[in-house]
Amino acid sequence: MEDLRKFYKNKKVFVTGHTGFKGAWLCRILFHFGAEICGYALKEEDGSLFSLLQLERKMQNVTGDIRDLEQLKKTMMAFEPEIVFHMAAQPLVLESYLNPVYTYETNVLGTVNVLEALRYCQKTKSFLNVTTDKVYENREWCWGYRENENLCGYDPYSNSKSCSELVTYSYKQSFFQDETAPAISTARSGNVIGGGDFSANRIIPDCIKAAAKGEVILVRNPNSIRPYQHVLECLYGYLLLSMKQYQDKKYEGAYNFGPEEDSCVTTGELVSLFCESWNERSTQSLASWNTERTTGLHEANYLKLDCSKAKSVLGWKPKWSVKEAIEKVVDWEKGYKNGKSRREVTDFQIREFFNEKDNSLLGI
Repeated sequence: MEDLRKFYKNKKVFVTGHTGFKGAWLCRILFHFGAEICGYALKEEDGSLFSLLQLERKMQNVTGDIRDLEQLKKTMMAFEPEIVFHMAAQPLVLESYLNPVYTYETNVLGTVNVLEALRYCQKTKSFLNVTTDKVYENREWCWGYRENENLCGYDPYSNSKSCSELVTYSYKQSFFQDETAPAISTARSGNVIGGGDFSANRIIPDCIKAAAKGEVILVRNPNSIRPYQHVLECLYGYLLLSMKQYQDKKYEGAYNFGPEEDSCVTTGELVSLFCESWNERSTQSLASWNTERTTGLHEANYLKLDCSKAKSVLGWKPKWSVKEAIEKVVDWEKGYKNGKSRREVTDFQIREFFNEKDNSLLGI
């Protein structure tokens, strides 16, 4: 962890989608590490984690759409990043059924635009496109998907992310082959959970909303298995990969970042863990759940990742079990209700995960 902090200190890092849930956590870590950050994304929503962490005071905050190539290119060229994290996306499966054209425009053409802008950034040495575990052709089998498996997402969101992977590969082969070109990789992570995710139609935000109101949590597909993990786990992987390929291009490629086998649980088991953790910490409403009527739209029932490559090549491995991850989410939610700010709770968990003991390192 110490190597990461030393590496990112004073590095110029460009992040698309920085106002989103994962983007806000990443930018807070980068700020903690002493990086100079420029973010490019749609305007943050009122009450978003980005706003709650007051990150606009700590970085360049550019409001823009990745479908707008000229503004994106102008912003990236002016900032001259050394490292680029591409995280901007339409990230929801159910939303992709409602707005498939927007989903493809954002997730596919948006990736084209970011890579096209990257061609004009002479100082960039490391580029990472963050996709999803859902890029794989899901055969509903019992073992984890490896990086060399077929890419063919089913729904518009998953399929658009598969296309984003192919776009990245094509640009890498076509335009980034000389010695001075940046190292280019893609990262496929599981279902992330963590404090500050206020998205609709995501299981943990839905659990928190229902539990806080004393309502029964409704679960669409309680028997579906997903690779749930705390958001800090995959962000650690992204940071580690981007550092290593910056230092040596031999590390570039596609990588899975997911939980250990015993943390791949059904959605019902996940919600039960949430209820247990919530009820242990609650002085008021108790949480419970029941099965909700399904939407009738296709969702994968069985999905796991094989993360052997990230473990053996990068030296990355998960730190928190799914039970611990759920406890961190509940602690985050309960912490601010007990008098701490959202930023204080977020910083405490970052410090805990990265084994930092000195508050001054957070730049508070």
